[in-house]
Amino acid sequence: MIAGFFNWFRPAPHRPRLSESEIKRLYPRYRWQVFEAAFLAYAMFYVVRNNFSPVQKEMGEALVYTKSMIGDILAGTAIAYGIGKFVMGYFADRSDARKYIATGLLLSAAINFLFGATSNYWGHLILWTINGFVQGMGYGPCSRGLSHWYSAKERGTVFGIWNISHNVGGGIAGYLAAKCAEHWGWQSAFYVPGIIAALGAIYLFWRMRDTPQSVGLPAVEEYKNDWPPDEKEEHERELSARELLLKYIFPNKMLWILAIANVFVYIARYAMVDWGPTYLKEVKGATIGAGGFSTTVIEFAGAAGMLSMGWLSDKLGGRRARVSVIAMIPLLFAFYGIIVLPANKLWIDMVLFGIIGFCVYVPVMFSGVMSLDLTSKKAVGTAAGFVGLFGYIGRTIESKGIGWLVDHHGWSVALWSILGCTLMGIILLAFLWNVKPRG
Repeated sequence: MIAGFFNWFRPAPHRPRLSESEIKRLYPRYRWQVFEAAFLAYAMFYVVRNNFSPVQKEMGEALVYTKSMIGDILAGTAIAYGIGKFVMGYFADRSDARKYIATGLLLSAAINFLFGATSNYWGHLILWTINGFVQGMGYGPCSRGLSHWYSAKERGTVFGIWNISHNVGGGIAGYLAAKCAEHWGWQSAFYVPGIIAALGAIYLFWRMRDTPQSVGLPAVEEYKNDWPPDEKEEHERELSARELLLKYIFPNKMLWILAIANVFVYIARYAMVDWGPTYLKEVKGATIGAGGFSTTVIEFAGAAGMLSMGWLSDKLGGRRARVSVIAMIPLLFAFYGIIVLPANKLWIDMVLFGIIGFCVYVPVMFSGVMSLDLTSKKAVGTAAGFVGLFGYIGRTIESKGIGWLVDHHGWSVALWSILGCTLMGIILLAFLWNVKPRG
């Protein structure tokens, strides 16, 4: 029975090849269909993941949680997501993207319902940690789908547009959770997103597809005549576990540098997503609605950054690290501005949050794309999961570290530490200045 369950997830089998007229008619339609499904999928994963931070203050007050306890919950889900992104990314490389993505979203919806119905600290810590691990089922199948339906020369633009999905989802999650809590209590911030995700899982199971060959179409390299020279002979062969880890992942020095840089990038990324609403409410006198809106500002500004910088990276021959370094420099000034601005200038804070969102999501997006550039489309889930694991080690440090620093030393010290981590991320990414796609 267990073997049958795992066999159900195996990559969809290849179907007999369609006629040339059918290929010409169906290929564009399926490419759009897979992109649409991947976009909506990742957005909905964030709806049931970014809904905790906007209501953590109200939930903490209702249940008498300290900032350190809230930090523990954030840290638990962060490290679990990092592990889940690596482990579940590995399984995504060996699974049908359609079945895998729908199952993951449905599980996350169920955990959100349970979280809203729970009222004790240990229950919340365990459930949100499990949710973090299950959320690892999101990135792998999306990147698997996109890397099989879009060729190497399209990656920067396509992944840039697709990555907007988590800004859309995260932005909606922040505002939706805040408004639900404002009108119906903090529990509704998990019930309503859970309903959205459950319905979304059904839609994805109907809409998503695995590889072009699973619907009778040729590989995208053939369709677009865009062949990586070092993969042309074996570009569609599924890799063994040994090859995945011992050929493409662990010996890859550039991938290790990217992974370590990602620790600091994710500290900068999640600092204001996790703690921004609470900071604005406690230090700048913002309302619950304004605090939740700050998350929307970050996410939607991030969408603009990824769209424009993804296109730019393709124009620069796929040099994602170079664009990432340039994008991260303004973060130093934005974090400094938040530290020194007076409390009665909330609109300026929102502008700075927008700058942070626009800039910080560029290296976040490119960490996944560079993982693909440095490995293979058959290893993209594992490679992105490996780099993501380090990123969420960074988020774990950020989640627990900022909560502890605020409790013991105040917000100013916490913000200066974020600025220092941003500088470290810039330095490490500079070592990858000339990296471009394999082949």
